[in-house]
Amino acid sequence: MHFTLYSRSYCHLCQDMLDALNALQTPERPFTVEVIDVDADEALVARFDELVPVLYADLNQPELCHYFLDESAVKTALA
Repeated sequence: MHFTLYSRSYCHLCQDMLDALNALQTPERPFTVEVIDVDADEALVARFDELVPVLYADLNQPELCHYFLDESAVKTALA
């Protein structure tokens, strides 16, 4: 399983979401997380700007959550 987290380097909510997501990882349910800094790309700033953090399990599907981790959505994605 792979998650994509759109984030900002100075965003405490972003770090909180990453920490909460990593806390859900177990040996039985390993996953990777790619953290993308939206400020590195004008198109990402235009798309996400004030929504960060935004978490995806599949970039072709709707977001799992933004601002705060939706633990049930993540667990469903991991199932």
